[in-house]
Amino acid sequence: MFKKNLVLFALILSLLIQYKVFSQEALKYPDYGQEFIGEDKFENFNRKIFNFNLGLNKYIIRPVHILWASIMPEFGMDRIKSATDNIEYPIRLMSSLIQRDFNAVKTETKRFLVNSTIGLGGMFDPAKRFLHLDPSEENMEQALEKCHLKPGPYLVLPVISSTSLRGALGRILDTALNPGSYIATPILAMVKAGLTINKTSYMQPFITMVESTYADPYDIAKKAYGLERHIKCRNFDRIALSDLVPPQSKDDLTKIVAKPANKEQKLAPVGVVKTSVWSKVMAPEILKGGIDSISTENFTLTPDINLENYNPQNPVVDSMRTALFDIPEVNKSIWNELSLWNRSFAQKIKTSSILATENRPEYSFRYILNKDKNAPVAVIYPSIGEGIYSTHSVLWAKLFYDAGYSVVIQGSHFQWEFVKSMPKGYHPGLPLKDSEKLQEVTNKILAKLEKKYECNFKNKVMLGTSFGAVGVLFVGEREFNENPVNDNFYIAICPPVELLYAMNQIDKNTNEWKNASQNLKDKTAQIAAKVLKIYNAKDDGVIENIKSLPFDEEEGKLITGFIMHQKLSDIVFTIEEGSKSSKSDIYKKINNMDYKDYALNYLLTGADSDITDLSSQTGLGVISTFLQVSNNYKIYHSVNDYLTNTNQLKQLKIYAKNKMVLLDNGAHLGFLYRKEFLDNLKNLITLNR
Repeated sequence: MFKKNLVLFALILSLLIQYKVFSQEALKYPDYGQEFIGEDKFENFNRKIFNFNLGLNKYIIRPVHILWASIMPEFGMDRIKSATDNIEYPIRLMSSLIQRDFNAVKTETKRFLVNSTIGLGGMFDPAKRFLHLDPSEENMEQALEKCHLKPGPYLVLPVISSTSLRGALGRILDTALNPGSYIATPILAMVKAGLTINKTSYMQPFITMVESTYADPYDIAKKAYGLERHIKCRNFDRIALSDLVPPQSKDDLTKIVAKPANKEQKLAPVGVVKTSVWSKVMAPEILKGGIDSISTENFTLTPDINLENYNPQNPVVDSMRTALFDIPEVNKSIWNELSLWNRSFAQKIKTSSILATENRPEYSFRYILNKDKNAPVAVIYPSIGEGIYSTHSVLWAKLFYDAGYSVVIQGSHFQWEFVKSMPKGYHPGLPLKDSEKLQEVTNKILAKLEKKYECNFKNKVMLGTSFGAVGVLFVGEREFNENPVNDNFYIAICPPVELLYAMNQIDKNTNEWKNASQNLKDKTAQIAAKVLKIYNAKDDGVIENIKSLPFDEEEGKLITGFIMHQKLSDIVFTIEEGSKSSKSDIYKKINNMDYKDYALNYLLTGADSDITDLSSQTGLGVISTFLQVSNNYKIYHSVNDYLTNTNQLKQLKIYAKNKMVLLDNGAHLGFLYRKEFLDNLKNLITLNR
């Protein structure tokens, strides 16, 4: 089944872009798409065809897929897909023979014989389940690459979409070798059409995700194609699962983790990079803004929740465990997610929109109402760059819905769709201004729902993660000032205490690629293949309890570094009104920008101001009075969050007291999947219903 986890795709894209030899001296971040596919000589033409394909998919192909998925249960679709893959054995056989990969020839032949007999014509895969013979994804383009045929220019063709001259030739040869291509009678032709529809329907979640998540879908699709092609042509997708199973003991941990964290390291202050004035405003001993800072010299951080057998690796890799946050019931259904009959929780969530600003595009949001329409409502503000289809937002929605809430899902205010709905000149990153816009949008959404459904929400609970958590607390402060006795409640999970400090930490990770080895292109594909394999194993239920991730600290920094830079890229593309239909120089600017540059270019308000002037506007110290006086909030943090440091957390704990819950592990959001945290959160939202 196609991967539903958008975080996974972000991880893969991050790997694509981080490992790269720095060949364009004028840019901080080179054109990585060019690295994997070469110069996009026909970009203007390609973009037009790409947009045509999106329209064709929206109005013709997708409706056909929805109809098909509504007729055929997911079990049936999976069996047909498996049988179709089995029939295409000659393609894989010939490709492997040309590459002289006789191990693959032997494996594929065994798989074909076993699955064609015991597997009932390939509908089932006993070769994988019982003989542990993993399938390969060999095709004729890989054989042509082995014969040293150059790929040629990148092309986007009608219906076919991303390819190259070599890729197009490979597809022709694949068709010639596919027994299904020779179906001629009308009845069999209809069967062939059904097989084709079934197979291509599995791409719909990917297409939808690209369209809804990224400001420039063409650029993302191009890079994803280049990465996938490189993985397959280098056979990096054949990495064995046994090499990726996370270690189950501390003794085994060192086999795949370069620098495991110890107890002392977890509480050590995060260092500051001493470069230019950017680092001078990152003083770790100060929580700027608001009332005078209280001394933290004799104050010790004590975790409120201990995560048993967490097996910490290092803060950056630990933070990646946020991808393990999952609730199986969210997508549980016998129907494919495209089906009209799929009534899983995720499919019950509706989408609507409001006009946030006159003469600007409407802003979309998602919602699900409780049976009691007057029940309290939960509003979700996700992490930086996440849109309304964020997987985590759906999981939060399920937790609240089960506790008796209606739920509204908004996107991050540091996300291109939110920026596009705001007045021109709006640049997210200043919490005081951001919270004003967030409050306006949320109020308009709630007013629309109350009017439409003739209800009156009992009270409101807001939950935010990371950058969204900062938004929640600042909105809470605004509403507290408007009405100190309101019944609203605010839950902030891992809010950066000082945004400028957090930005600096992100920039350090983003620049980590400069310290990597020379063979970066192949290493990128190898690690991306490793990510895919471990997540496939998790989704297939092969690994039931992942206790650590197979990445060292360098890899973790490279992965998370670009995730953040990609989100910044989407914001800049939107602010600068980059073209989706024609080639432009926007990526020269994007690839020359980090978060420091963003702050300098878009957040400074006057000609005489510098980055130090932002420190009094971007830290939680601005709302220190609210943090001390109000009882209507709860903050969850971990003692080793790499976007904060020990002194910042101490100061925040002094302000919040028992309204702040500290976990002993998990770094930045890397504890979301743990039962200890979820049980505490469930109790909290139940009490505030």
